[in-house]
Amino acid sequence: MTVVHTAVYVAEQPVETGLDPVAACRRARDGGGFAWIALVDADDELVGRTASDLGLHPIASRESLRSHQRSLFERYGDDVFVVLQPARYDDAAETVRCDEIDVLVSPGLIMTVTRSDRIDLADVRERVEAHPELARHGTTAVLWVLFERVISGYRAVLDGVENDIDEIEDQLFGDDPGVPRRIFDLQREVIDLAHATTPLPDVLTRLGAASEADEDAAGVWEDARGRAQYVADRVQSMRHTLDNALTIHATLVNQRLDEKMADLTVVQVRQNEQVKKISSWAAIGFAPTFVASLYGMNFRYMPELDQPWGYPMALGLMVLLSAGLYGIFRRNDWL
Repeated sequence: MTVVHTAVYVAEQPVETGLDPVAACRRARDGGGFAWIALVDADDELVGRTASDLGLHPIASRESLRSHQRSLFERYGDDVFVVLQPARYDDAAETVRCDEIDVLVSPGLIMTVTRSDRIDLADVRERVEAHPELARHGTTAVLWVLFERVISGYRAVLDGVENDIDEIEDQLFGDDPGVPRRIFDLQREVIDLAHATTPLPDVLTRLGAASEADEDAAGVWEDARGRAQYVADRVQSMRHTLDNALTIHATLVNQRLDEKMADLTVVQVRQNEQVKKISSWAAIGFAPTFVASLYGMNFRYMPELDQPWGYPMALGLMVLLSAGLYGIFRRNDWL
C-alpha cells in the first residue's frame, strides 16, 4: 500500500507532519528548515508527479523512476540523486535480498522513494529527531542516518554469508555432490552484494566533497567512507574465497578421477596379464590337439600310417610344438 510521510524540521526540531508534500516544502523553506518527504511502496506516477510538484531536477526525477543495480551518486545542478541498496540475508535459502532507496536532495528538501514496504524508515526519523545536533545539519542529517542504517545492515548479511562459506570449506574435502552448486549459487549472491557495496566508498567520498562547507559533516562522511570501504573489501574477499573454493573443488575432483583412472589402469594391466597367460596356455594346448586331430582322420591312405615310427613321431611332434610355443611365450613374458 502506498504511503506518503511528510515531516518539517525548523530550528532542529520537528514542527509539522501530515502536510501535503508541496505545503511541507513551503513551510520548511519559510522557516529556514527542511522538509522530508518519504514515499513508501510508491508507483511511478506518484513519484513523477511529486518530484515535479516539488520542483526537483527533471533528470533526477527520471532517474528515480527506474531501478538500479548499484549504489549511485549523481549531481544535477543544486540537486543530488543518491541510490542506496540495503540488503538482508535469507540464511535458509542462502540468498541476498537487495532493496532500493532513491534519495533526491534539494536545498531545504529531501525526498526518499522506496518501492517496498520492507524498508522501515521510522527508526531513521526517530534517530534524527532524538539528536538535535544531527538535525542542525539539515538534509545531510537524514542522508547520513540512511547511510548509517544501510552500512550497519550489511554486517548481519556479511556474517550470514561468511558462516555459509565456512560450512562450504568444511564440505570441500567430502564427497558431497551438491558442493559446487552451492558455491556457484552463493558466489552469485556475493556478486549482487558487491554491486551494492563496491561503489559506496566513492559515493561517500563525493558526498564529503559536496559537504566541504560543513566541516563536521565532511568528517562524518569520511568516517562512514572508512566503514563502507571495510564492507566493500570484505565482500571482495568473500568473492576471492568462493573463487578459490571452486578451483579447489575442481582440483579435488580431478585428483579423484586421476586416482580412479590409475586404479582402473592397474586392473586393466592385471587383466591383460591374465589374458596373455590364458592365451599362451590355450595355444600350447592347441598344438598337440591339432596333431592328434590331424592323425585321427579316418583316411585309408595317409603318410606314416604304416610306419613303425609313425606313432612316436606324432607324439614327438606334439611335444616339440608345445615346448617351442612355451619357449616363445616365456621369452616374451607372457608366462
